[in-house]
Amino acid sequence: MARPRAFDVDRAVDQAMEVFWRQGYSATSLSDLTSALGIGSGSLYAAFGSKEELYARSLARYKSRHAAELAVHLESADEVRPALRAALTAMAESDLCDPERGCMLVKAATEGATAHSAGEQVSTTLRLVESAIAAALERAKARGELTADKDPAELARLFTTFIQGLRVMGGARAGRKFLESAITAVMRSLD
Repeated sequence: MARPRAFDVDRAVDQAMEVFWRQGYSATSLSDLTSALGIGSGSLYAAFGSKEELYARSLARYKSRHAAELAVHLESADEVRPALRAALTAMAESDLCDPERGCMLVKAATEGATAHSAGEQVSTTLRLVESAIAAALERAKARGELTADKDPAELARLFTTFIQGLRVMGGARAGRKFLESAITAVMRSLD
């Protein structure tokens, strides 16, 4: 008879997400994970299969919390421009407050997450962000917030790419003035 788990799997994924987020996949050892989760390696493997599978679950959790949060924020906004600017500003603030932590998705993409199963999580999350922005811009266009010549899908690709660059520059300690200037410049694309 198998022994019941003595730990909360959801909480363990949250804890693992924090470790991977701060350190990245490659720099996170099995010892780092077992220490943070308070479990042995056997329990980690029994619950998650491998470090790679735990990382993929951590990225899925990141997506469900952070990318989905952006989608909800944009969907519930009365006006898209201020909502989009507020979201970009919040991302910049996050990086200014803790540049070491940065963006888990950027870390995953830049350290070669496509080399393991997490690559699909990165692609899926980026598509979710792009889709959320495109939908918000479509609504903005329908309400007359964007001129008829603006292509919401094209702008969504621009903003999705910009977000990744913004997070990289925030992690590189570009500074508040630089990040605010960049946000102002990209927002002009909606004019």
